[in-house]
Amino acid sequence: MKWYQWFTYCIFNRYADFNGRARRAEHWSFTLIYTIINVSLYFLIALSGDLASTVFCIMLLLFGLVTFMPGLAVGACWLHDIGLSGLWLLLGWLSLLHLVLFVFLVKDSAPEDNRFSPSPKDGIE
Repeated sequence: MKWYQWFTYCIFNRYADFNGRARRAEHWSFTLIYTIINVSLYFLIALSGDLASTVFCIMLLLFGLVTFMPGLAVGACWLHDIGLSGLWLLLGWLSLLHLVLFVFLVKDSAPEDNRFSPSPKDGIE
């Protein structure tokens, strides 16, 4: 799967699926595209007038509502991939512990099967 296809895969196929594992490419591709769209909408809000700003704010709100659950799901499944519970995502909501969560999110996946599911890399390096 191409890196840009992971975003739509997460939105439509992994909307609220917190089971199993997600590869690093799936998590970071989703995060990259999410960030680009989010920053673009904020940029358009800052540059636009009153009416257009309201429209872009509504678009930003809808985008946030649509991507909130898939973002949590792919993050939890990525943590499953390194052998941790998805509850570690709660660290992201505590300001001083963002760095700990970031370290977990850049780790490579566990090559062996774990309690969440078999390795998604089976035979792929």
